[in-house]
Amino acid sequence: MAGSTGQGNARRGRRAMNAEINVTPMVDVMLVLLIVFMITAPLLTKGVDVVLPKAAAVTLPAPTEAPLSVSVTANGSVFVQETEIEIDALASQLLAIAGEGYESKIYVRGDQDVAYGQVMIVLTRMQQAGFRNVSLVTDPKAQFRVDR
Repeated sequence: MAGSTGQGNARRGRRAMNAEINVTPMVDVMLVLLIVFMITAPLLTKGVDVVLPKAAAVTLPAPTEAPLSVSVTANGSVFVQETEIEIDALASQLLAIAGEGYESKIYVRGDQDVAYGQVMIVLTRMQQAGFRNVSLVTDPKAQFRVDR
């Protein structure tokens, strides 16, 4: 008669405790964070706004560490990384950042509308300071046509 009491039915109707972690909400949150970081990461590496000249040059391999860049804007302003400096302070600023014997490439980004002489002044100052491993950055996506 033990089966006919109310206690037996109560035990059968109860569910056992579930101690499993529900992973679905955590995966949803992680996917949202991944998408947010994928969208914002390229925006954080923009730097100085320079319209690069077009050239059909071979693309260099991506550097392993953050490259040192010098930019010359259309109005002739000179930037080291994202800090505007005077042209006379370029050599001392580069030496302070990189130190002597800097072997990594320094990328020079000149706006397509800046005078060629202004970019040459920057390159000359860098050479006088002892920086020999300099690369000029162009827009690799653009088509370059030479008129003959």
